[in-house]
Amino acid sequence: MVAWSAGQLRLAAGHDLTYQHGLELVFDDPVFVSCPTSFHDPTFRAPTPDEIQKAGRHLGEHLPVVVAFEADAGGREPVSCLIAAERLDIVRETVLRYWREDAAPGQRFAPWVRSPGR
Repeated sequence: MVAWSAGQLRLAAGHDLTYQHGLELVFDDPVFVSCPTSFHDPTFRAPTPDEIQKAGRHLGEHLPVVVAFEADAGGREPVSCLIAAERLDIVRETVLRYWREDAAPGQRFAPWVRSPGR
């Protein structure tokens, strides 16, 4: 998770998340989130009718986006995750996870990155 607030949940993806990532799943107005705060290697799938019903019990009938996946959260078995939101955007751009003065145009910094002295 790159960022999570009442209005937005951002999940990051990339081959090596040490220095940067190149893909974000941006859930606007997340209304139901059932997943650990740290996980890797998600395998996305269609939500089951039971999962849709589970999210719907909490939210009513209006569920524009429901995403389900299995992920490695460090346990013996993968964990099932479910996110329901008003909207999902897929953002492809380089997001740097460390400060550098010479960031190229089109690159941005992760929310926690600050220039030295700030």
